[in-house]
Amino acid sequence: MAEPTRLRATLGGMTDAEWAVRVDLAACYQLVDLHGWSDMSSTHISARVPGTDQFLINPYGVMFGDITASSLLKIDQGGNVLSETTYPFNPAGFVIHSAIHGGRADAHCVLHTHTRAGIAVASQADGLLPLTQKGMILAGFVAYHDYEGLVLEDGEKERLVAHLGDRQILIMRNHGLMTVGDSVAAAFAWMHRTEMACRYQIDAMSGGARLHLPAPEVQRRTQEQGLRILGPNGHARSGFEWPGLLKQLERERGTSYRT
Repeated sequence: MAEPTRLRATLGGMTDAEWAVRVDLAACYQLVDLHGWSDMSSTHISARVPGTDQFLINPYGVMFGDITASSLLKIDQGGNVLSETTYPFNPAGFVIHSAIHGGRADAHCVLHTHTRAGIAVASQADGLLPLTQKGMILAGFVAYHDYEGLVLEDGEKERLVAHLGDRQILIMRNHGLMTVGDSVAAAFAWMHRTEMACRYQIDAMSGGARLHLPAPEVQRRTQEQGLRILGPNGHARSGFEWPGLLKQLERERGTSYRT
């Protein structure tokens, strides 16, 4: 079996902080693949290079399970590739990620997926319903962006940022899901929660039985509880599971993401 393709970025002068982000981002790509959320190489995850307006993203065409810390491309806000590579970047990925990194100072990681359940919910007129506990506790963190076609035009950047606002989850109608976090760990946690809420909703609706929606006051109370427990000081704050997720990845895939 052939060895996975591994690109080598120019590593000279790299700070320890950038390398740490590269390792986490490569792990995130491999975890997304492990969880079955990848769409070959058609989706994208990015992370800001600490202290800069540059960000790291996948080399377009490399499978998520083969992404390593040194293979990630470094791009600036002008779309200039600052890594030594023979691979391009996904142009839609650049528009989406440059917009969010440029418009949200706290968005250090941006994660976008095209999963079966995520696209199904994104294609429903009412979006994420208050149908399950997971859906209700996330409600205060969710925003929506209407579909405008492939995200290739700079004019859409302003609307992406405006529609996301200060939320952590963006349901991109007819397209997929996006989450943002102040770390790679946080963005992954938000996506895991959102993906599971979407799966629960589609499963419940597919069963054919009459659905039960909690009373409006219960929905409101659960949303308020979600804002507390998932907030920065909540007991379920985003990202605290990250060390355990890395252990899971290393059990299943080894430590190739660190190279």
